[in-house]
Amino acid sequence: MGEAITTNGITLRANIAVAQGADSLTALAERVTGALGPAITETKIAYGELTLTVQASDIVYALTYLRDDPACAFRCFIDICGADYPERAKRFDVVYHLLSLRHNARIRLKVLTDETTPVPSVISVFPAANWFERETYDLYGILFSGHPDLRRLLTDYGFEGHPLRKDFPLTGFVEVRYDQDEARVVYEPVKLVQEFRNFDFLSPWEGTDYVLPGDEKTSK
Repeated sequence: MGEAITTNGITLRANIAVAQGADSLTALAERVTGALGPAITETKIAYGELTLTVQASDIVYALTYLRDDPACAFRCFIDICGADYPERAKRFDVVYHLLSLRHNARIRLKVLTDETTPVPSVISVFPAANWFERETYDLYGILFSGHPDLRRLLTDYGFEGHPLRKDFPLTGFVEVRYDQDEARVVYEPVKLVQEFRNFDFLSPWEGTDYVLPGDEKTSK
């Protein structure tokens, strides 16, 4: 939809973007699934957003189509993030968010993988994915094949584990401190003092399920 704007004797025609509605999302989903076929395993529209689940081996093909097809034109790469579901065989969701400035539309792609199966890198399609893939690897341990420099991005050198996995301990494995005697930074196993080991989550307003010392006299 275009609108003519005249300023200083020059007429400009601007594209007025229309917010995504259920009909436009359904039409977009049908177009993408029709073009990509078995590469798309699931489509879902929720909260005004379209999510496509893609075969891991076809993620580069799917992103290339969404970028180059004029009816899609998802040329703005927003980010890559992850989600961890430890109870599943393929415990990780690798989530890609794209934006089409031409159509004022957004789309989300998901790929499922496990701890050992790498997902193809999409740097060849969107070079900005470089650091996002490194961040996802660092925080979740998700591997990306074909990445030119897959190493940690946010955690320190020698860090063990991946902080955003749901089975990662809240205290971590090691702690870092500066040792005055050695005049350097040292890594040590996490040590919790006794008061941090025992947690009482009972509310004093609701009472306890056991008899506190001294309260046994109240029943007599």
